[in-house]
Amino acid sequence: MSAMPAHMQLPQDASRLPVTLPSLLEKQRLGEPIVMVTAYDYPSARAADRAGVDLVLVGDSGAMTVLGYESTVAVTLDELLVLARATRRGLQTPFLVGDLPFGSYEVSDEQAVQTAFRFVKEAGCDAVKLEGGGETSVTRARAIVKAGIPVMGHVGLTPQTATALGGYKAQGKSAGDAVKIAREAIALQEAGCFSIVFEAIPSAVTEAIMPRMEIPVIGIGAGPATDGQVLVFHDLLGIREGRGAKFVQRYGDLLDEMAAGVAAYADDVRTHRYPGPEHGYAIEVSELAEFRAVFGDTGVEGAPV
Repeated sequence: MSAMPAHMQLPQDASRLPVTLPSLLEKQRLGEPIVMVTAYDYPSARAADRAGVDLVLVGDSGAMTVLGYESTVAVTLDELLVLARATRRGLQTPFLVGDLPFGSYEVSDEQAVQTAFRFVKEAGCDAVKLEGGGETSVTRARAIVKAGIPVMGHVGLTPQTATALGGYKAQGKSAGDAVKIAREAIALQEAGCFSIVFEAIPSAVTEAIMPRMEIPVIGIGAGPATDGQVLVFHDLLGIREGRGAKFVQRYGDLLDEMAAGVAAYADDVRTHRYPGPEHGYAIEVSELAEFRAVFGDTGVEGAPV
């Protein structure tokens, strides 16, 4: 019998088994809200895992929150794979989804499948996510699913194509746009997606679409009618400047705390309060005497480090 992969080891708490596609569908059936957050590295993954979330997304939002790009468009596949591998190492229980970056799946079905393979084989992702519900995205989703990799869809505000949508703003606010979103969601469902993200959609539109959805819908700025919610790690913990989108609820202001901590450290260094005696290491008196016998009390100053 082959050994279980490292990322699939059962947690010490046997009551917290790894989240699977069947368990997500069971949560949906029972009406239990599904919790999803983004994560981009080992520390954020450990925080998400310890909090007991159901889904973790290595989002292309890492382009801005971690890598400092102005939008999600610039991030490369290799960069996201580095973030995904680090995240995988920090997870035991949550179901891990990798975000396909802009330009990594649109050209052809073959390109999309190869990109999805890399997220699974190289980073240990359980599934991938792609944006949009137009003909191209639906076709690519179907091809990836056919290749044996679960796919999460994404409709409404799709950051990779935000420029074409008029910027980072709510979608589906006209009857025509709402119908378009509904049709895209149904098309992705029919293509075999196991779940879909609804982003920045009027709550009433979400409520109208939900009866047609048979798979879990994860909302972000789409109201309370969805099967679950997702927020960006850095948004919900306040590890970024600015207040963020209207739908963001902050549960901390860690950026301020981080800056204050670093400032306190810098002040201690500049005023010689750090390091103190308690931060140093001791040496036996006899060893120190022998050392000084070789180098002298002052001769060591010029010795190489």
